[in-house]
Amino acid sequence: MVVDNGSADGSVAFLEREGIAHVTLPRNVGFAAAVNLGVAHTTAAAVLVLNVDTVLEPRSIERLAAKLAADPGLGGVQPCLLQLEGEPGDAASARLYSAGMALTADGRAVETGAGEVRSEAWSRGREVFGVCGAACLLRRELFTELGGYDESYVSFYEDVELNVRGRIAGWRFAYEPEAVVWHVGNASWQVGFTRPGAENARLVARNRIATQAKFMPASALPRIAAVEAGALVRAARQRRLRPTLHGKLEGLARLPKSLRERRRLAATGDLGRARAWLGRI
Repeated sequence: MVVDNGSADGSVAFLEREGIAHVTLPRNVGFAAAVNLGVAHTTAAAVLVLNVDTVLEPRSIERLAAKLAADPGLGGVQPCLLQLEGEPGDAASARLYSAGMALTADGRAVETGAGEVRSEAWSRGREVFGVCGAACLLRRELFTELGGYDESYVSFYEDVELNVRGRIAGWRFAYEPEAVVWHVGNASWQVGFTRPGAENARLVARNRIATQAKFMPASALPRIAAVEAGALVRAARQRRLRPTLHGKLEGLARLPKSLRERRRLAATGDLGRARAWLGRI
């Protein structure tokens, strides 16, 4: 099921010509809403979320599905995501894009292994905090229970937020290195926006605050404040201070909504299940 998010490059005509199931949107509604729409148009027990700028190695989906089927407590599995630079090459010597999502002590999400050359350390499967939305196999039960990605996020950090809610609800996530997917990273986001970097900075700043407010302990506030202040300094150096500051102010304005969600999550699950992963990089 392909969700065409307002493209103008002939993709829809190709999908129609090839008879591929698809949903066509008149404009880019963001990653979260597009994925939710695609899931709503399918019925399979597992959902493979896949970015457009990816290439799958043979049997990758089979291996992810086998991992998910073997453990009913797993809500999602992600492959070994490798940086696609040019054409897919030697997976053994490629640089990693992600070997699973992790959390810093202040609640920011990072892709473990990003930029490192693939080595023995990344060839072993393990439980991870969460899965990267670029390519992951999610159990439909999890997706239905949680209501999918938070569409108010539009794009960026929506996968982090889903992982947080999944953890709080008691789901676990895993990394399966035998499944390999090559990923360019942000390729589709660079098209169709006057200032894609500025929009990226704004949405990440906004959505990160919204996610942290939903599960971080109050004792982490001083650390978070220091990190966010440092982020503004870096943004100024990189000439993206205005969109970053705009995003942070938007995140603060959404605090009442985020805190209501926090109370709901605490009433229906255990915030400690997500907090247990803080700083485990």
